[in-house]
Amino acid sequence: MYSLKLELKLNNKEKTRLSGCAGFARFVYNYGLSMLTQSWSFECIKASDSKRLSAIEKIFTNYVKRNPAYSWMQQYPSAIYSSAFRNLGKAFERWRSCESEFPKYKSKKRGDSFTVLKKAGIYPAKGECFLPFTNRQVLYPGNKINIPGLGEFRLKRPVPFICSSQTFTVSRTADKWFVAFTLDAQIIPPRIHPVDLVGIDLGIKCFATLSDGRTITAPPQLKIAKIKLSKQQWHNRNKQFGNRRICLRASCGAKQYFGEIAKIHAHIANIRQDFLQKTTTDISRNYYLIRIEDLNVRGMMANHKLSNAIANIGLYDFRRMLTYKQPFFGTKVELVDRWFPSSKMCCKCGHIQSMPLSERVYNCGGCGSIQDRDQNASINLRDAPLDKIRLA
Repeated sequence: MYSLKLELKLNNKEKTRLSGCAGFARFVYNYGLSMLTQSWSFECIKASDSKRLSAIEKIFTNYVKRNPAYSWMQQYPSAIYSSAFRNLGKAFERWRSCESEFPKYKSKKRGDSFTVLKKAGIYPAKGECFLPFTNRQVLYPGNKINIPGLGEFRLKRPVPFICSSQTFTVSRTADKWFVAFTLDAQIIPPRIHPVDLVGIDLGIKCFATLSDGRTITAPPQLKIAKIKLSKQQWHNRNKQFGNRRICLRASCGAKQYFGEIAKIHAHIANIRQDFLQKTTTDISRNYYLIRIEDLNVRGMMANHKLSNAIANIGLYDFRRMLTYKQPFFGTKVELVDRWFPSSKMCCKCGHIQSMPLSERVYNCGGCGSIQDRDQNASINLRDAPLDKIRLA
């Protein structure tokens, strides 16, 4: 399963319309979350979350939307609020399975996004099933895209080939709008990799050190953009983007400043995303069995001196990308136990000694070997015992 994410080329009227659709999806999501949590207080009702959400959706369709006070909802397609309830149900499923935290209310500060899908299909006769693929939107090569329920929009980059999709997600990052849709595609992963096994030690100064002697450093543009962001935030530290509690509206200067800050954040995220995508793709093409340390990123972020640098390079995203690219490139990612002394143990004699972060060279007290600290750790990760390894 692949997906394409393309930037939309919109005028002010189209931006306003998409903002309204995102606000409608946000209102429905928060409405369903509030109703579902309140329904748990009814002890006489015993039902699952999915049944409660389906009942809440029926109430929203038959009563809330028909209320004259909410007549503004009629201008938006019904697929938006159906997708909002569906996303809320998935959020509760992830929470029940301990994969994520309890769902939170959506707000404008977290960005605008909504999902639409094409429901209708062609039925040969009454009571019969619809024809396959008739409930999908066909997209033709060109600079325009037809989103179900919303109409046709222009694109900054053309659709590269003819394809079809059922679900479309429209999102905003800073002042740019994007549309993402899934593609049903299959590839044959490569069967031969140049190197069978590699250990990767992640760090801050040198992003990745591989056991074969290769090193990967983060792009310097990432640090430059981060410094520029910190300077702007410090010079404008007293600006507020309004305050609802005291009925204070944001000034034009504050809106302009926060818009510029959002662009810088998006620029930093794009640099990091591009670097991680290229790095993980290159590693997946050249190495079959990849062993990395099961880092406690949340615990590392508790160190206020290193938290900014750790969050800036995206250690967790590196592991996530390597994991989901396994079926595409035919690789195998293994996690070494976080308590395995990869940095403290000598890769040649197995001697274990204390190694504070200030020491960048491993000087073994057992055999007297001297080598780079990260290189020694990557070799230990590569040769870790099987009882300290688990699949990602």
